[in-house]
Amino acid sequence: MAVCVLLAAPASALELRSVANAASGYRNANAHLEALYRAALLNTSRQAEFAPDGTAYVKTGDIPAEWLRDASAQVRPYLYFAKNDPDVRTLLRAIIARQGKYLQVDPYANAFTLEYRVWEQKFELDSLAYPIILAYDYWKTTGDASAFTTDESLGLDRVLVTMQREQDHPHNSRYAHREMLDGKGRPVAFTGMIWSGFRPSDDACYYNFLVPANMMAVVALGDLQDIERDVYRNLIKAHEAKSLRDEVQRGIQTFGLVYTPNYGYIYAYEVDGLGNAILADDANIPSLLSAPYLGYVRADDKFYQATRRFLLSADNPTFYTGSVARGIGSQHTADHWVWPLALVMEGMTATSNTERQNVLNQLLASDPGDHLLHESFDPNDPAKFTRADFGWPNALFSEYMMTSIGGAPPIAMGNTDDLEFRSQ
Repeated sequence: MAVCVLLAAPASALELRSVANAASGYRNANAHLEALYRAALLNTSRQAEFAPDGTAYVKTGDIPAEWLRDASAQVRPYLYFAKNDPDVRTLLRAIIARQGKYLQVDPYANAFTLEYRVWEQKFELDSLAYPIILAYDYWKTTGDASAFTTDESLGLDRVLVTMQREQDHPHNSRYAHREMLDGKGRPVAFTGMIWSGFRPSDDACYYNFLVPANMMAVVALGDLQDIERDVYRNLIKAHEAKSLRDEVQRGIQTFGLVYTPNYGYIYAYEVDGLGNAILADDANIPSLLSAPYLGYVRADDKFYQATRRFLLSADNPTFYTGSVARGIGSQHTADHWVWPLALVMEGMTATSNTERQNVLNQLLASDPGDHLLHESFDPNDPAKFTRADFGWPNALFSEYMMTSIGGAPPIAMGNTDDLEFRSQ
């Protein structure tokens, strides 16, 4: 793990007038917060660039590649400007177009280069869900369905086929990776959920039914159903998306809930369908903590609330406490280091202003002096951190400031009101 103490030079920024005006026009009595929000909001415009083929590429930060997950999350705050700014709409359509091409190149890859080469082929279920949700939210936010081209349809076809195949990984899939146990991962039973090789942290799963990724898949498959039915007018594919969605949902509720003496039934992070489970969380999203943000449950859902109490306690082995901050970390970085992604998500799923403000204070305290959020930091000494340039937490913080702090209505990732097995 490389610990950063030097600051990265900023890249040149795209000219997005509405975003720039929102940043420069933001005022707050807390000058530190004002600077942090302005830098965060502008960060994505410094990571994105238009490519010669008319698409747009979004690098993750200080790694010269685009992650499907990161890029989708990095541009999400710009959805708030898309309806009234044609330049933002052009950028988002170009990003969606590139992701559609990536999915055709290799639906098992999680990251690509500007030249469409595979950077990493770590099969992460969320890497298939994020592009669907981004395209769906662009459509619902702007009313513009022009992003759903024939090329995009081919990419979405690869997503659906891959999800269907990986629902029964042992019998249907040839995917393997050297970082998984014996290259193939541990044994699993059929659960109805979709198998994933890696977590959104890019670390190999221990048990390969990653529950929060399947929660996100449920939301994304509902979005795909709407896209196929209402845009492409393909009722067969819409039905396939719905059928898979229903099976995944039943699998989560049947195998993903585990009884604990202190908290009652809570969601496990990973299961194998054979009775084994990991009770923990990871800062990267989708996480269990993020379930309401994903749109999978309401924030007051009783199973989610029990899970949240566990996750934000010393009983969670990935929850760390320091003198400056306390929150969830990741096996991707050092033990006892906190991730701003998890802190922001704690604030976004909080139900009280007190907790939201407490999170904001910790985020301000985590700033090492460059007014940016980083991958992880030592909660006793925020001057020690990883990833000098990491776009995702800055984008999520922008969204947090606009919604949880600023009061803007959240943009729903999908509609799950019709899901069965609700706890309330």
